[in-house]
Amino acid sequence: MKNLEDIIKVSKGEELADLVIKNAKLVNVLSEEIYETDIAIIGDTVAGISKGYKGKKEIDVNGAYVSPSFIDGHVHLESAMLMPSEFAKLVLASGTTTVIADPHEIANVMGLQGISFMREATKNLPLDVYMMLPSCVPATDLETSGVELNSYDLALLIDAPWVLGIAEMMNFPGVVGCDNSVLSKIQLGLDKNKRVDGHAPHLSGKDLNAYIASGVASDHECTTPEEAVEKLRLGMYLMIREATGARDLEPLIPVMKKYNTRKCMFVTDDRHPKHLVKHISRMVKKAVKNGVDPVKAIQMASLNTAEYFKLTNLGAIAPGYKADIAVFDDLEKFEPKMVFKNGQMIAKDGKMVIDTTDFKLPALRGSVNIKYLNIEDLQIKVPQGKDKIKVINVIPKQLITKLSVENAKIVDGLAVSDNENDILKIAVIERHKATGNIGLGFVKGFKLKSGAIASTVAHDSHNMIVIGTNDEDMYYAAVELVKSQGGKIIVENGKTLAHLPLPIAGLMSDKPVDDVRQKISELESASQKIGCEIADPFMSMAFLSLSVIPELKITDKGLINVKKFAVTDLFE
Repeated sequence: MKNLEDIIKVSKGEELADLVIKNAKLVNVLSEEIYETDIAIIGDTVAGISKGYKGKKEIDVNGAYVSPSFIDGHVHLESAMLMPSEFAKLVLASGTTTVIADPHEIANVMGLQGISFMREATKNLPLDVYMMLPSCVPATDLETSGVELNSYDLALLIDAPWVLGIAEMMNFPGVVGCDNSVLSKIQLGLDKNKRVDGHAPHLSGKDLNAYIASGVASDHECTTPEEAVEKLRLGMYLMIREATGARDLEPLIPVMKKYNTRKCMFVTDDRHPKHLVKHISRMVKKAVKNGVDPVKAIQMASLNTAEYFKLTNLGAIAPGYKADIAVFDDLEKFEPKMVFKNGQMIAKDGKMVIDTTDFKLPALRGSVNIKYLNIEDLQIKVPQGKDKIKVINVIPKQLITKLSVENAKIVDGLAVSDNENDILKIAVIERHKATGNIGLGFVKGFKLKSGAIASTVAHDSHNMIVIGTNDEDMYYAAVELVKSQGGKIIVENGKTLAHLPLPIAGLMSDKPVDDVRQKISELESASQKIGCEIADPFMSMAFLSLSVIPELKITDKGLINVKKFAVTDLFE
């Protein structure tokens, strides 16, 4: 960072800039126009916008479009299953230079230690990573998480400059119902003049008014124009989401074309590695392709997000702003030919041009701690006179499930998987405190013909979840995940078909992205080999334990009737 006198002299043209980007078609998100100019940079700061600047280094972009680089307003880095350094390599090359991360997943496993780990793992990256403090750890009391975080815990980190506020307040019933523990977290953010993000699918009317009046300022759960418009009218910031599983951008195009977009921003929420190569840039491209004005689309990917989070020197190209810049040949493909971070070129033609290979991951304890497991622990004894079971029915491409009552397949007094009718046993094994809790039930929709699949990624508490056609393979899969301290695995006849170890909190790999992609490909092939007809079985499985989404779910505490918000008996 240069001193103010140096900046002023460069701005006036009295001294050479460190870098001048010449003949740029500037996408000015402040004035909402495009015009040709030069951009003078000193250190990490834009010094001036005007023709005629001279620099120690000059890059003539020959009329290419130059815009502020992109900001992701809400992302769970852990969902990529990559080290933050590997995540950064993918998104930086596509023009994203800042992300606002919610370390909700690792916090459910490791609490403040997990948040601190994410800070240590991101603070020296060429990607700016700010954080929001997780508001719902755990999401409910119907599951066992690694820790519980209250407002006193969050207060230990709220003053950190890299913390921008309180993350998505998923417990909107608690807000509307004036739950003191929930309100204390909101108040913590407000007292520090920091943002409180929301998460309120389908909330409407006076309850929505109450939710917003509490201080919650944004929402990333809008799936229809009607819901989005109501929230915009009430002053909420609209986070338009394009995740791996939830893709809301196209349904909300009518809102972006008709209404004021200054309170709209782009977010990715949860993305797997194959969807990271084109990050926010792909959202901008899709918006423009569907008729959104290009300047407004770029504004939603930069300035709007920065202003919402009170990052006063980000999101635009103007004197005094940080020199985070993307250069495009056209405003159709949005594939950056150059990306600058803090005034330094970091990527060219979709490839990183700086060396990030010396990154060292901070140390972290193991997190898969289960009570000694016997195969008998997976058995389900049938109560006398009962032969009907409640079954979780998976709905393709949706997080909600349906409840059905089916005839149990009973062998020697035990309820077992009924492979012919696609009624498979499911187990959720508590893996944080070795309590021995195991929730057992049955699920329909995976259509496995043999073997078992298992994972330590299971929202929101991330206990171990296993689905199988027989107890032997389910047991084998669980033991293998303990050995690797987390991961995703597919087994058949006591042998491993594919295995992605995730030793970092049971959520992330410590291997390069290419290795992770290869393992994911092997898992996809293996799932088809054992008969699975769901395109991404691990994604579907991960949400079967999320006890806040209807209708029937399962946690380590048992089968959950979400409508009644209570544990329910397996047998009808």
